[in-house]
Amino acid sequence: MLWKFRTMAVDAEDRLADLAHLNEHDGLLFKMVDDPRTTPLGRILRRWSIDELPQLWNVLRGEMSIVGPRPPLPSEVERYDSKVRRRLLVKPGLTGLWQVSGRARLPWDEAVRLDLYYVENWSPSLDAVILAKTLVAVVRRQGAC
Repeated sequence: MLWKFRTMAVDAEDRLADLAHLNEHDGLLFKMVDDPRTTPLGRILRRWSIDELPQLWNVLRGEMSIVGPRPPLPSEVERYDSKVRRRLLVKPGLTGLWQVSGRARLPWDEAVRLDLYYVENWSPSLDAVILAKTLVAVVRRQGAC
């Protein structure tokens, strides 16, 4: 179980099918800049990435890392091919290489490429660079959706 602050209406998953044709992202993720399912408070939480803070509980429990690939939904993992499945070789993270390289603006293939680069080239110094870039991205609210 992944902990987050609720930023969407309770019926958000039920409304997804009606919005699928408005997806602004390619690949497996659904993203809309002005998603009508997002609550007013949710927009603020997402803009400042505050909705991710409860995941620190997941980190403390050893279920996540501070840095790593984005935690996927089970419905996304079901559609992974063998190449993309390699993202699962490391724990998911609160922040990651693709989040600091464009966040929601990146095409799916580029996000996967960056996650796989991280999996194959992990180092403490790479984590330090990602953490520093995360602070800059959050303060500048770059690519938040």
